[in-house]
Amino acid sequence: MDEMETICFQIISNAGTARSLIVEALQEARDGNFDQVQNKFDEANKYFTEAHKVHASLIQQEAKGDGVPFSLLFMHAEDQLMSTETIKHMAKEMIHLYERV
Repeated sequence: MDEMETICFQIISNAGTARSLIVEALQEARDGNFDQVQNKFDEANKYFTEAHKVHASLIQQEAKGDGVPFSLLFMHAEDQLMSTETIKHMAKEMIHLYERV
């Protein structure tokens, strides 16, 4: 496996773990376990931040003029990162609704 593939899998793995924890937070909120929600979100943010750092390093590399090879795997990694961010924002709104109900 080359370096770019390793980087892509780091993004995919961290974003996927973050997304799973966010879904668990939603399930806790649905079940009324609001004390667990923030713990799940805090853990998810650690993984999301790591995925974002890896992605940011690629952006910095390209900004310096060093090419970043594009591949289907890289596109998938970016998709996982962005969909996790979207799910995170939507989950926060849904959790607020669960708290009000």
